[in-house]
Amino acid sequence: MDRLGLIAGNGRFPFLLLEAARARGLHVVVAAIQEETDPEMNLRAAVDPGMEVHWLSLGELSRLIDTFQRAGVTRAVMAGQVRHKQIFSSIRPDWRLAKLLLNLRTRSTDMLLGAVARVLGDEGIELISSTAYLEPMLARTGVLSARAPNETERGDIEYGLRVARGIAGFDLGQTVVIAAGACVAVEAMEGTDATIARAGALMQSLGSDVSALGRSLTVVKVAKPKQDMRFDVPVVGVPTIQAMQAAGATCLAVEAGRTLLFDEAALLRAADAWGITVVGEPG
Repeated sequence: MDRLGLIAGNGRFPFLLLEAARARGLHVVVAAIQEETDPEMNLRAAVDPGMEVHWLSLGELSRLIDTFQRAGVTRAVMAGQVRHKQIFSSIRPDWRLAKLLLNLRTRSTDMLLGAVARVLGDEGIELISSTAYLEPMLARTGVLSARAPNETERGDIEYGLRVARGIAGFDLGQTVVIAAGACVAVEAMEGTDATIARAGALMQSLGSDVSALGRSLTVVKVAKPKQDMRFDVPVVGVPTIQAMQAAGATCLAVEAGRTLLFDEAALLRAADAWGITVVGEPG
């Protein structure tokens, strides 16, 4: 049986990729990150002989390589977020990761994960696209929800795309929140949902007085200009819609063909229930 290594971060992404790989008959060797991966992974392994789970710390790059090599893995995929702020945490890198970090010019996501991918490749482990087996989940172009964007939201989408692509080009983040042609929040290390919450809190802090700034929030999420599909691919799901509803956001625009929509049917049902428009924008 062909083997696939799965480097599992947090969220549902690793489980979706696991299910897709198992559906194709692959034996999946999961490298579960202690600081990130949901313990549910153990429950999956207990009932599925076609997978195995090995837990390791985020700093154990040598152990990751050894785990895959012992299991006969020559292809691997990264799925699930590993919070960028972890590089500033108390995690102790092993000698291999410490050497890698010392040689980085910057500790951006692309630079860090790209270096890890090169190390894996040098050890005979090819890192493949994180959308492998999940292509049907990539966002389609056009209005995906029942409601189309209104004129104000359309203007905010166009402005937000320019801003988001600008920050994504610097590997800072992939999401911006716009209101009436003004940028309210820009994503950095905190993640999309936290960025949306921050934008909502800022708007609520303005009170109920009449303001020249419109209160309707538009969320725009894009891929990087030279997105490496092996890691850090844009992802949205029902929690994104829930965060938008709590923040008072009414419009979500994502980059079609390069953004994964997790449980699209449930996502769109939630969006329609709250009057949120969802749009796939061409890259």
